[in-house]
Amino acid sequence: MKNLISYVKDVIAEFQKDNIPLLGAAQAYYYLLAIVPLLILVLSILPYLNIDAETAIQAMSNVIPSDTAQVFRENIVAVVEQPSGGLLTVGILGTLWSASNGINAFIQSSNLAYNVEETRSFIKVRLLSIVLTIGMIVAIIVALVLPVFGQVLIDMVNMPSQTAILLQVLRWSLSILVIGAVLMALYHFAPNKNIPFKHILPGAVITAVLWQLISLAFSFYVSNFGNYSATYGSLGGIIILMLWFFLTGIILMVGAEINVIYHRRHGGGEKKAA
Repeated sequence: MKNLISYVKDVIAEFQKDNIPLLGAAQAYYYLLAIVPLLILVLSILPYLNIDAETAIQAMSNVIPSDTAQVFRENIVAVVEQPSGGLLTVGILGTLWSASNGINAFIQSSNLAYNVEETRSFIKVRLLSIVLTIGMIVAIIVALVLPVFGQVLIDMVNMPSQTAILLQVLRWSLSILVIGAVLMALYHFAPNKNIPFKHILPGAVITAVLWQLISLAFSFYVSNFGNYSATYGSLGGIIILMLWFFLTGIILMVGAEINVIYHRRHGGGEKKAA
């Protein structure tokens, strides 16, 4: 118990020292810029799955605040009802460029957490951020399509009840596994420091769990208690989305700080200078 308390105190100290809320806000800005091309990319796939626009909107409203889903209603309807290979290409290129800036911000934040300087070349860092962005996109698509639209796909196909239950378990299990694998890669390759995978496992697992819990809790709060539309009007959905990205950025950095402490305590480096 004493070790756990000491561990938590160290994480809190690093949280305050590295000003994690500021780093989370910086990431949220870039994630917000990436959300439109990302939506275009994901939604451009849905017409080929014979999922209508209203079903897509309703499914998204079940996992994100309804105000946020309504912000993108026109985009969802337009993209889902008209398949476009060219739009898919634009979505891929736009998402890679925009979201890679967000991953690049995370790389810089990770270097700060580990107290190391960035000595890799600009091209290497940019290529790394693009590769990690592709991994994040795959994780987001899997996390969105399987849990959110998986039930829609199951309902469309007549199958025995036992098979349907098995698919229900598989779609959630696969989603968690993919997210965990991408987080492992993110925490391993982002900082300019060779970190063993066993030293980043605690942060990746805790981040995956926290992200799921906080996303569900935040969605529940906004849907039942937070009246952002009354305060911000038509901008309410954007404010909600920005807050969710902010929380996501903080959670990612909390996982990084957990890994920093674990790495330090298991002979991975000296204590960071004050």
